[in-house]
Amino acid sequence: MEQLALYGGPQSKTTPFSTGKRFGEEEATELLEALEQNTLFYHFGEKVKHFLSDFNVMYGSKYSVATSSGTAALHVALGAAGVTVGDEVITSPITDQGTLIGILYQNAVPVFADLEPNTYNLDPKSVIARITPKTKAIIVVHLAGNPCDMDPIMDIAHRYGIKVIEDCAQAYLTKYKGRLVGTIGNYGCFSTNDFKHISTGDGGMVLVNSGEEKDYATTHAFADKNYRRLGTTLERGTKFIAPNYRMTELQGAVGIAQLKKLPWICERRRTYGDRMNATLSSVPGIHIPKVNAHDECTYWFYMFRLEMNALTCDRDEFCKALEAEGIPNRAGYIPEVCYMQPLFQNRQAYLGSHFPFDLSDTTYSQGICPVAEEILQTAVQIPLNEFYSEQDVEDIIRALQKVAAHYAVGKN
Repeated sequence: MEQLALYGGPQSKTTPFSTGKRFGEEEATELLEALEQNTLFYHFGEKVKHFLSDFNVMYGSKYSVATSSGTAALHVALGAAGVTVGDEVITSPITDQGTLIGILYQNAVPVFADLEPNTYNLDPKSVIARITPKTKAIIVVHLAGNPCDMDPIMDIAHRYGIKVIEDCAQAYLTKYKGRLVGTIGNYGCFSTNDFKHISTGDGGMVLVNSGEEKDYATTHAFADKNYRRLGTTLERGTKFIAPNYRMTELQGAVGIAQLKKLPWICERRRTYGDRMNATLSSVPGIHIPKVNAHDECTYWFYMFRLEMNALTCDRDEFCKALEAEGIPNRAGYIPEVCYMQPLFQNRQAYLGSHFPFDLSDTTYSQGICPVAEEILQTAVQIPLNEFYSEQDVEDIIRALQKVAAHYAVGKN
């Protein structure tokens, strides 16, 4: 058996990872055209409109709304869905804070449901157990580009009259049973910040899946202070507050060029992630991320779990050994489940206040989502990149096989 690099053996990865340029002449051309319009305001320019039109065609959607970020997109969807003071919104305990901010800004209360152990996505059985008369919406998070099991979640939503919002920040061109995620719930929310499949620096989009013009107008207005800027008209008579989450023409311009690259980006990531799954599925001590049959994952990152009973090391040592082999990695996705963070433990969204938490009986004690907690205690994340070469992926696989074999219980 080959000695680990951690203990003086040869390193698995001896060449630099392949890299590439995300931005080039295509983006520069679009940006120059935006500047030549003599306006960078979305209502007067053409770039944001063009970007959304291309996005709608790609997703087979009639309506979408541009926003200043993915966080903003989720807040806009919540506002358009009518989520308000004292409502409850069920979501994942393993997600970015951006999933939760809009809930609290609407003075609603996040409720966390448990996850499936190997997809890292909402478990429908746990979702239904969390429903109360105050439940207004479910935000599903397609973590790392792996689709949630949407059919049972949509069945639950229809049964209880609940809105479904899809957080697709990490799930571009991800498919659930042949359907693009983001088109299944009432609203699909996307991010174009620099840490996503495509980037406009910051930005986001909301798909309005009802196809109804009234719903589109409400969603569009909520992203722009509840002003109604549609076509050549402007209505300022706001009936309730809404944020200013407008996308600029510069973001829209970059987005036009980035969308053209998106199919290639997602296909490369899917190919690499599926290759890792196929090869690592039989490695003792490693649980690969589960991608259900008929689904397609676009792997924003690759996260697997360690079966600690099958290994003679702890996770920290496994990660150090993998790093020594030349493979960057980190433990888990976030340090701890969202409900164990100070904001929820102190029940304080606003300084000096327990509002809106005092409007709900929901609790945030350790153990309420045991599977999610176990995931974060055993998961290891490896970055993937569309610019990686096939050799880079093979090097990652070989390093994982080597480290797992070294620490396998009962090895010769």
